[in-house]
Amino acid sequence: MEVKVNQLSDAVHEVEVSLTYEEIQPEIAEAYNEERKNIEIDGFRKGKIPMPMLKKLFGEAIEYKASEKIATKKFWDVVEQENLKPISTPQLTDIDFQIGSKLFFKVKFEVKPKLELRNYTNLEIEKPVFKVKEEEVEKEIDYLLKPYKKFEAAETIENKDSRITVNLQKMDDQGLPVIGQRSENMLIDLSDERVNQQIIDNAQGKKVDETFPFTFVDEHYHGEELHREEFRYEAQITKIEKIVEPEINEELLKKVSSNKAATLDELKELLRKNFIEYYSKQSDEIFTNSLLNEIVKNNDFTPPPGFVESVHKHLVDAERENAKRYKSPHFDEHAVAEYYKPRAEWNAKWQIILENLAAKEQIKVEDSELEETAKQESEKTGISVEKLVKFYKDTNRTEALLEEKVVKFLKENSKAKEVDADEKLKEKKEK
Repeated sequence: MEVKVNQLSDAVHEVEVSLTYEEIQPEIAEAYNEERKNIEIDGFRKGKIPMPMLKKLFGEAIEYKASEKIATKKFWDVVEQENLKPISTPQLTDIDFQIGSKLFFKVKFEVKPKLELRNYTNLEIEKPVFKVKEEEVEKEIDYLLKPYKKFEAAETIENKDSRITVNLQKMDDQGLPVIGQRSENMLIDLSDERVNQQIIDNAQGKKVDETFPFTFVDEHYHGEELHREEFRYEAQITKIEKIVEPEINEELLKKVSSNKAATLDELKELLRKNFIEYYSKQSDEIFTNSLLNEIVKNNDFTPPPGFVESVHKHLVDAERENAKRYKSPHFDEHAVAEYYKPRAEWNAKWQIILENLAAKEQIKVEDSELEETAKQESEKTGISVEKLVKFYKDTNRTEALLEEKVVKFLKENSKAKEVDADEKLKEKKEK
């Protein structure tokens, strides 16, 4: 087998392969055996036609049909032999098969281009600092205590600390009931911040059997166009309940905190720590994303289109699988595909920059690191270290570990400029 690799561009290579007829005889013989199973002619049972007759009647068609499959198989042999690294679906661009003589073919494929990287260290990147607000702590306490609240019958809705049961009737623009648009025994917790504010306001002071109106506004986008619809309703109150807060004692506090707090102050302190930890992770994630975005912007280039398409397909497929897993009834594949187009291009750029950066800075994942990770997971899972290491090498775990090391290097060689998150958000809103 003669092999020649041509570099058509930084991102596109082509391989030329020449094989003698003798070199592909095993594959030709296999093709005859496979086709023989499905051929049936008069005088012979299906799959029992003599081989000489099969070759005489169908030999040319069988061999020409097999030549493309053989070319594909041999290409992947060449990929392994020459340590080629195609990053998208290869394309067979030329094939010349001469029965009894030779098989010649060309395959074009994309590779990750070599980049001259610049401006990826000593970057000053804003890092938002989030402050824990006491109202957040109070709201979280209220959420934890909500399952333990009780309800007492009441005659009048005195404040939003009430729960009401209503019959809802949709109304037309003239204030008349819409036939067939009535829902009964709807339960509404007025203390829930997600409840329409008009319902909370208009229900105040009402009693059982009294009614109040409210409107619901639905805003949604069709493409880039914002659609706004207003719906009118009348609610008839059938039941009023006053929310009774639970007694906050040691038993309840231990229950809602998983035995981590016995007093209200201890619970508040625990929640503050949780918020600090959460905000710290959010801050670091935003900083990291901003850093990577800046590096991609500083080293912008046009990624190979086939690679972008491959990344895009992976993102859409993952979203489709999530929709199946969570039994989402409305999976709009076209909308999802459009949404992920820019993300796919960015991901393709970052993966290429990542590989170039790792090579330039000589950042590698050693076998000893895989073994150390495998030892830690082996203790948790009981799976042998050898099996875990093999699994890592067979999947993309090595690539994931390499990305972790590269990102760690970039963060260590950048400067974080801390900014107040609330002030930054206020600036964006004003703009």
